[in-house]
Amino acid sequence: MSLPHDRSRLLVDAGVPSEIFSHSIDRWIETMLADDISEEGGLNNLVRAKLIAKEKGLICGQFVINRLLDKHAPNCSYNWGISEGSLVKEKESILQISGISSEILKVERVMLNLLGRLSGISTTTSEWVSDSNDIQLACTRKTEWGILDKWAVHVGGGLTHRLFRSDALMLKENDFVSAIESGEDLNDAIKKLISGIDLEKNSKFTVVEVQDINEAILAAETWSEKQRENSTTDSVVLLLDNMGPSNAGIVVAELEKLDLRKWCILEGSGGITKDSIAEWSSSGVDLISTSAMNRGVKPLDISLIIEGEEYDG
Repeated sequence: MSLPHDRSRLLVDAGVPSEIFSHSIDRWIETMLADDISEEGGLNNLVRAKLIAKEKGLICGQFVINRLLDKHAPNCSYNWGISEGSLVKEKESILQISGISSEILKVERVMLNLLGRLSGISTTTSEWVSDSNDIQLACTRKTEWGILDKWAVHVGGGLTHRLFRSDALMLKENDFVSAIESGEDLNDAIKKLISGIDLEKNSKFTVVEVQDINEAILAAETWSEKQRENSTTDSVVLLLDNMGPSNAGIVVAELEKLDLRKWCILEGSGGITKDSIAEWSSSGVDLISTSAMNRGVKPLDISLIIEGEEYDG
């Protein structure tokens, strides 16, 4: 099944970072450089430097490092020894830089922090994906570095999910509770908000969070009625919040029994661990989403070594 959760095309198109992605990269770079309070000056020797992987992993962050070097080390040239998403071995050279020593040292720590963290996420994601069998994995909007985290998950083989709040419509429990008016209950609010969705804007990717089987059925029924009225056949994403694989399987079976399954993409979420992937894979949902692939992840250990003076010829 083709899922709307892959938003990577909005970040990079034909090998070029989008405006959204580029602006996010620049904000992080500027903030990290400002926090690093790197002093100007120092020796201006011409040197060679290289980034070395101190452990094996999946490299992510070339677009970020390119922008860092182009803007803040303009007198340096550089050459990647690997491509984005490549698996590197311990002690393998990743990037070679030639230029003024003061410029390289100014960006050294920020460069290693960015590349190490993003590569750590892509490496962790790839490990989750390798255990996922036929089920797809997505991150959530619980991120520490926003869109950069999303890109790293994509490089590791996961799905980005929504990139930001306005990227796709998501109706959650707080939205439903906030919409309850006098004389209404939660079910009335669920039906009201789903019935009021603008399908011209949101039919292709709408996420509705449900807490139990009754809410799942109500949401699917309301969505299917609205789609039929509009003569469209798009599926709604039902986010099965904290149900676990066993209860999710019950939801799948009941929606199939009621002929509502075809109107839904079912997403399991909440409390997911790497060890539970196998159980989720047999639950019948289409994907699971978790922040564990990108939050609190160990960075890939990378070091920068200055080899000495750069000579012409």
